[in-house]
Amino acid sequence: MDMATDAAVIKQHLIDPEICIRCNTCESICPVDAITHDSRNYVVDAEKCNLCMDCISPCPTGSIDNWRTVLKLKAYSITEQLGWDELPPELPLPEGAELESAQPAPPAVPPTQLEAGETPFVSSAWGATLPPWSAAHAYTNLYGPKTGPTTATVVGNFRVTEVGKEYDTHHIVLDFGAMPFPVLEGQSIGILPPGTDASGKPHYARQYSVASPRNGERPGYNNVSLTIKRVLEDHQGNPVRGVGSNYMCDLKVGDQVQVIGPFGSSFLMPNHPRSNIVMICTGTGSAPMRAMTEWRRRLRASGKFEGGKLMLFFGARTKEELPYFGPLQNLPKDFIDINFAFSRTPGEPKRYVQDLLRERAADLLALLKDGNTFIYVCGLKSMEEGVVLALRDVAEQAGLAWESLGAALKREGRLHLETY
Repeated sequence: MDMATDAAVIKQHLIDPEICIRCNTCESICPVDAITHDSRNYVVDAEKCNLCMDCISPCPTGSIDNWRTVLKLKAYSITEQLGWDELPPELPLPEGAELESAQPAPPAVPPTQLEAGETPFVSSAWGATLPPWSAAHAYTNLYGPKTGPTTATVVGNFRVTEVGKEYDTHHIVLDFGAMPFPVLEGQSIGILPPGTDASGKPHYARQYSVASPRNGERPGYNNVSLTIKRVLEDHQGNPVRGVGSNYMCDLKVGDQVQVIGPFGSSFLMPNHPRSNIVMICTGTGSAPMRAMTEWRRRLRASGKFEGGKLMLFFGARTKEELPYFGPLQNLPKDFIDINFAFSRTPGEPKRYVQDLLRERAADLLALLKDGNTFIYVCGLKSMEEGVVLALRDVAEQAGLAWESLGAALKREGRLHLETY
């Protein structure tokens, strides 16, 4: 028996299930696929985790930053972690136990050209974890699972898409009254649905991006808006009723909801008045883009807007499924450059946001070369790789090295990915 191996100790990375809001940020950004989840918990595989720390700063709640010193042979398994409602206490180690050195972390930015033995393209590795240098200070975790939620009152619930048999999208406005709840464009909040799940445990928080600007959906009021889509039917045509989305879309004016947050300190818009913003989104990923656009629109109306460009790439299956489709069409063309992609329009070829990026390569290239340009991607996880690859193609077709440009975008907080 190898006594040294038996006494090896590791610093095991764990996620606090009491604080985690299941936003999927950690899993999407992990470069070694060490993080996984089930219907309740996000957990870390000790055999895969190399302590690279890439997931630490993007976590909106701090739940990811937890550790236990354990014998390597007795590391907490995935199955054990999935069954937790709280973290286990730190346990004493036997005499002679020695901390094992961590495996070297992978490069901060992986190679993009595949050759024998090289790793595949990892889109999430290019996403910034720092906010733009000029972003306003974000307040986070003012209300949480351990400190207690705050209460908001529903003051508006409006359908923002045509009624379809498969979906139903609502614009919901929540008012916090006199309770402080400062939010910025790009942040999110958590809603605690009432009741319990099938195992009798309280429902965990559902996270939603804020769709209103920093001074509220209604300026001068302590309120926020959310864009929430509930799926009514799955791909097989069976009825579906999501716990959080169904609860939210059925709310009436005057109802009260329990809220935690706000969350997020990196997916923030720049305050620099001449900064350019490129927004790439699908479906309800439009929420933070609406917030940014509306804040810029209000600045322009007040005479404080100095000419930074706004460019929007917005995708959905059909225009009927696109939130805010009508209002977007009414925005001045000299204020925002809007590009729509529809993948299920009868009689038309499928088009996705990455196709639009390539079609607008010349205009995008000028913005990519400008150090005042900030890019935001929000929507389903499946869009992320196609979008980042399209940005790489736009750069490389013009003779720019993506390794250098992409690294600069990440380092300078200018390419932000928020997919789920």
